[in-house]
Amino acid sequence: MVSKQENLNNSSSDEINLSKIIGLLLDEKWLIVMVTSVFVVLGVAYAILATPIYKADALIQVEEKTDGGFSSLVGDMGDMFASESTAMTEIELITSRMILGQTVDKFHLTTVVKPDYFPVVGKGLARLMDEEEHLDVSQFDIPKYAKDMAHQVVITDPAKQTYKLVRDDGKVILEGKVGEREESQDGYQILVSSMEATKGFKFDISKRTELDAINWVNQNLNAAEKGKQTGVIKITYLDSDPDKAKAILNDIAQNYFLQNVERDSAEAEQSIKFLQKQLPQVKGKLNKSEDKLNDYRQKKESVDLSLEAQSALKTMVDIESQLNELTFKEADISKKYTKDHPAYKALLDKRQTLLEEKAKVNKKVQNLPETQREVLRMKRDVEVDQQIYVQLLNKIQELNIVKAGTVGNVRIIDNAETYLRPVSPKKFMIVIILTLMGGMLSVGIVLLKAILNKGVESPDDIEAIGLSVYATVPKSNLQTSLLDRRYAKDKKLKLLSEIDPTDLSVEALRGLRTSLHFAMMEAENNIVMISGSTPGIGKSFVSANFSAICAHADKRVVLVDADMRKGTVNRFFGVRNGAGLSDYLSGKEPMDNIINTSEVENLDVIHHGQIPPNPSELLMHARFKELMDHLSQQYDLVIVDTPPVLAVTDASIVGRLAGTTLMVTRFGVNTVKDIDLAWGRFKQAGIDVKGVVFNGAEKKSENYYYYEYSSDH
Repeated sequence: MVSKQENLNNSSSDEINLSKIIGLLLDEKWLIVMVTSVFVVLGVAYAILATPIYKADALIQVEEKTDGGFSSLVGDMGDMFASESTAMTEIELITSRMILGQTVDKFHLTTVVKPDYFPVVGKGLARLMDEEEHLDVSQFDIPKYAKDMAHQVVITDPAKQTYKLVRDDGKVILEGKVGEREESQDGYQILVSSMEATKGFKFDISKRTELDAINWVNQNLNAAEKGKQTGVIKITYLDSDPDKAKAILNDIAQNYFLQNVERDSAEAEQSIKFLQKQLPQVKGKLNKSEDKLNDYRQKKESVDLSLEAQSALKTMVDIESQLNELTFKEADISKKYTKDHPAYKALLDKRQTLLEEKAKVNKKVQNLPETQREVLRMKRDVEVDQQIYVQLLNKIQELNIVKAGTVGNVRIIDNAETYLRPVSPKKFMIVIILTLMGGMLSVGIVLLKAILNKGVESPDDIEAIGLSVYATVPKSNLQTSLLDRRYAKDKKLKLLSEIDPTDLSVEALRGLRTSLHFAMMEAENNIVMISGSTPGIGKSFVSANFSAICAHADKRVVLVDADMRKGTVNRFFGVRNGAGLSDYLSGKEPMDNIINTSEVENLDVIHHGQIPPNPSELLMHARFKELMDHLSQQYDLVIVDTPPVLAVTDASIVGRLAGTTLMVTRFGVNTVKDIDLAWGRFKQAGIDVKGVVFNGAEKKSENYYYYEYSSDH
């Protein structure tokens, strides 16, 4: 049962918290609507005025070279030029400085030209009104000393297509005409290729490094493989000019394609040069071997080889030929693998086998006659050199075919095209996001205000610390307007209870009169002190109107303004000059001279008088007790308005003479801590606070602190 009860309490607490949050939001609904509306307007304005960005895209295929085509024609030599490039490698090449640098140079992207529009909205408005200004600069060079200076091109005559180049110090560097290269004596050069602008319009022009321009292109460029291991790369480029986006992307794709072809053909060209350099040496070695063989035969009068020697010769030549082929293969495979790779190991094993066979053949040759051995050795040298020479000639021809037929392993599938609609800004999404941001910000402001505002907003919070709330006085719009009128025109402040007796605030004070009637039955006297914890809580408003309401109940009431520092009671009754409380206490005036008759029947007023230097000491004087005793005997009710107890000690002095003490607190102003601290001060002074008047209560969606009850007139 206990667990169930705790769950019910927790659930109730959660519901109360949720309802409080909803109530806060409803109370501040106009703030939320206003802030959200501002963000909506900003979102719509941005969506309309932001420069549209267009996207161009192209498709490139990167093929893996196989042993087909020319590779099958040239045999193993084709493998030397089969570059198997992955898509990621090719993407890095596309975005490299080698490729993008050519595009930067072609489109003069190191020169930055910007129309000098009105900040933020100027460019968007010009675009909407179809009044955009354009200036194309093909060349712009500045001397080193002017790199940190700002420059502008000012249109002087649109009809004659003339302009002038002006520096930020106001100096006119040069004047020129569209289509003509202009040069100044101090190193400035400029060539304006076209312009479309009004007279006097200015363009900001600057120079950036090639690296900065390449990085700028890279920021707008994107390359990614479509799918996984497809070899198809999609490249996109973003620009505010759709035609420029298409042109730049086509140039990047073409530059990449050409470098790929040049890379493959350059490998073949380099190999041809190397082989042509080796050819004369091999030819000379072949001639020397043939001459040596012929000389030996003439000397020995022609020596024919036996069948055994001819067989050995053929075997030796075949072995040497295979060893030469392995040398070519090793040159190729060493570029791709280390000696630990299985393919490389297989090649080395094959070479070792051939060398062993060669050694066996050489051993057999040693058994032949000396003449046969010598002729066999010379014949072998001629055959091997001749085979190497022929092989070099064949390889050169094969490489020439490879070079002539090189197309690279890259193919442009789709040339660049620009989308008809801009890809940004995403107008609808921007408006939605800013609307949500405005809503969240406004809600955050409301919740933050609620968190920072520790003022009491419920009588329950006051009663939770042990104080009784005798009356909840709602905030009066009429009273607020009366105060505004009073401070604006410096007129007399009228009593709300006299102007509109049916006002809800007045009705609440009538309820206080009833509650106080029963509370004072056990009081020592008929003196009621009204105080508070801090200034600005409406204490004097409560005192003045409550006094008038009590007077209307056929009771003789006197209101004493004991706030001799900043008393304001006299403003409600039009008492400006004359003797007051401080004058009596200081002995300057007799008691009868300080009592003023007000316009309200049965209500007299004693205002604070002249501001003394020592109010607390005056209140401690015996004259104040004499005054209170006299008033208590002459009137049915004595109401004393005192300063805030947390500010000064006056209330603690007056409270000792009062039979009943009430504290005024204000909705959203006084904190529970303030109220509790003020109550503690009264306790220390031996004063019993009967209850609290909760002033200025506002109708909140999260709760209602009072009910409207009125009749139709």
